Amino acid sequence: MPIHLLWGDDEAARTRAVEALVAELVDPAWAAINLSRLDGNEPDQAARALGEARTPPFGAGARVVLLQRSPFCNQCPAELADQLEATLELIPPSCHLLLINPAKPDGRLRTTKALQKLVKAGQASERSFALPSVWDGAGQVELVVRTARELGLQLEPAAAEALSAAIGNDSARLASELEKLSLYAAGPGNSPGGSGTTITLAAVRALVAGHSTTALAVGDALLAGQAVEAIALVDDLLAAGEPALRIVATLSGQVRGWLWVALLDRQGEQDVAAIARAAGIGNPKRIYVLRKQIRGRNPERLLRLLGQLLEVEADLKRGAEPGAAFRDGVLLGTANLPGTTAAG
Repeated sequence: MPIHLLWGDDEAARTRAVEALVAELVDPAWAAINLSRLDGNEPDQAARALGEARTPPFGAGARVVLLQRSPFCNQCPAELADQLEATLELIPPSCHLLLINPAKPDGRLRTTKALQKLVKAGQASERSFALPSVWDGAGQVELVVRTARELGLQLEPAAAEALSAAIGNDSARLASELEKLSLYAAGPGNSPGGSGTTITLAAVRALVAGHSTTALAVGDALLAGQAVEAIALVDDLLAAGEPALRIVATLSGQVRGWLWVALLDRQGEQDVAAIARAAGIGNPKRIYVLRKQIRGRNPERLLRLLGQLLEVEADLKRGAEPGAAFRDGVLLGTANLPGTTAAG
């Protein structure tokens, strides 16, 4: 198949797939001639990619034209769309055009429709590399298992759970930790990833740093009334270099989502798709998770918590020290909220 459409925000997995294709298709002796790496942010390079994809390779192996940030499936100018459609039938079997983009293809575009028509006909391939959401625990475990499989590694189920808890959806760090664990599990003098090598829970605990802290974990602690625990998690985030305003933005979005769901539930709304639209949540399945999290919670308490976060944001923008801003706005403020305990 001469056309390969690769998209998704899992850059590490996407890059591994691209390099595997290059290694499979391009003869290293002819790589200087038969391998092109271009940037679709430059219109002339996008057009150049189409031209090179029509040129048969020299010597052995295939020609590969790799176009990062491909514009063809997202906001494609009419002129480029015309060039793509004229090129699709002219790419020889010995040439491979790799169209790579973090964003999902826009199915409304005629270029996307033309490419997906080729995918259905078996004349092109499409692969997605989407990271699981930070709230999707099962998806994060699946990311660990899938990445290990791609790297030729075996994992104990408990080891997969521990890696997911420690790393979350950080795909690049996950690959790095798995390579380190592979060396550790193989032992001295053995090849990493060899048959019979299994990464155990004990190995993960020995080598992988403590569990990841995310702003969403801070929100969970606040929702549970564990103010001291929330501040401790904030301190971990700040020590790790997380920008204070980004923490506040994530927390505000999390609490706002809870508040919308709580208010709509109170009004008797049952359609999860309608709730997701009203709350600005892209995945309606997340509503079930949010409902479970806020069961028994009072919307007024969520509203007051959102107000406290806005106070923290205001203090930060006035130049307050981040740790002090969170303590004053969150610890002292939430201590007075119903159902909150300062001791957690």
